[in-house]
Amino acid sequence: MKKTLLLLMIGFGVVSITSCKKKGCTDNGAVNYNSKAKKDDGTCLYKPFLTLNGDALVTINVSASYADAGATATNKDGSSVAVTTDNQVDTSIVGTYFVNYSATNANGTSTAQRRVDVLIGAENWTEVSWALTSTCSGTQFPLSSSPSITAGGSESAVNIENFFNLVGGTATGTINGANITIPEQIINITIGDVTFSGTGSMNATGTQIQITYNYDNSAPLIGGSGTCMAIYDKQ
Repeated sequence: MKKTLLLLMIGFGVVSITSCKKKGCTDNGAVNYNSKAKKDDGTCLYKPFLTLNGDALVTINVSASYADAGATATNKDGSSVAVTTDNQVDTSIVGTYFVNYSATNANGTSTAQRRVDVLIGAENWTEVSWALTSTCSGTQFPLSSSPSITAGGSESAVNIENFFNLVGGTATGTINGANITIPEQIINITIGDVTFSGTGSMNATGTQIQITYNYDNSAPLIGGSGTCMAIYDKQ
């Protein structure tokens, strides 16, 4: 009899322990998640589910147009939630910008962010008309006032065509973002050769290039050597 009573007591104890499991929201993605709950009771509450349309990182050239892809938000049941957008992108100047999104329901606010990098690209060099002013000598290094910058044989190569006044010629360069390098090269100007090289950069708005040239002109009487700056302005 005593043994039977003991077994019953043990049995009741197990039932009691099992039936006392703590109930609550067991989804750690919910705003009311209960880490102590052992059994979900269906009370979980959720902020809006916010999703970016398109890529989280976008890169565009300075002065290009930018159309943001936006974002969408829904409740747990699939119903839509309005999205508020704060677009800080300024395509007129190089920089890193952000587009911020938020969506709110009764359970809170969800946020998301897109990064937009505005930079100097190859198109900023080649798809523009340029006019030149310079400190260069009109005889020793007679740069043309209306050069044309075109794409070269690779993505980083450019040609500066109609380089010299009257005799033309083409100079070659390598671009890297906003920077340009003119390796040493020679253009024949009929009565002599001009050996030159240079380095420079484009400004943050993509509207001006400044290049410092080193040159040595072998032409008799009008020749000479020196350093000068050429300024190319976007037209």
